[in-house]
Amino acid sequence: MSRLAKKPIVLPPGVNVNLNLSSIEIKGQLGSINHSLPSMVSIRTEGNQIWVDRLSDDKKIRAAQGLIWALVRNAVYGVSTGFSKRLLMSGVGYRALKEKNSLILQVGFSKPVVIDPPEGIAIEVEKPDLIAVKGINKELVGLVASQIRSVRPPEPYKGKGIRYEGEIVRRKAGKAIGKAKK
Repeated sequence: MSRLAKKPIVLPPGVNVNLNLSSIEIKGQLGSINHSLPSMVSIRTEGNQIWVDRLSDDKKIRAAQGLIWALVRNAVYGVSTGFSKRLLMSGVGYRALKEKNSLILQVGFSKPVVIDPPEGIAIEVEKPDLIAVKGINKELVGLVASQIRSVRPPEPYKGKGIRYEGEIVRRKAGKAIGKAKK
């Protein structure tokens, strides 16, 4: 059972909620997000709080309550503050460029890799080896960041590649050069 879903979601100033029978729309200073609601969960607002209630105590319905609560909370945070993920590039000659709305990665391939972000996602190149992915939808920000990382994931021997900021890459020793066995 979701324990967090028993608590209300507090709306920050400047965030508005429109409830329909089968959907919820959350508007804020950064944009708006729509979510469809399953029929097993009901949402109500009281002042500046949103409550997610379940209609019965079935296991699937309890899981749906926690899911909808998390989606609504992420939407409220996204339209008020926004989400971002930062990626670091390490390797000789690895760099990123931004041309118009596209991200161009030079990561050791014969040709540069071009990534066009979907609508609602902004990609910023803060340094030649530091990329920031920003947006109001947490799922979409994480998806685009993982697509960028998958172009050249970090390898364990030299640590070259694209990794998330704060990600720890376990390093391997490599070949041990020792005396030849006789």
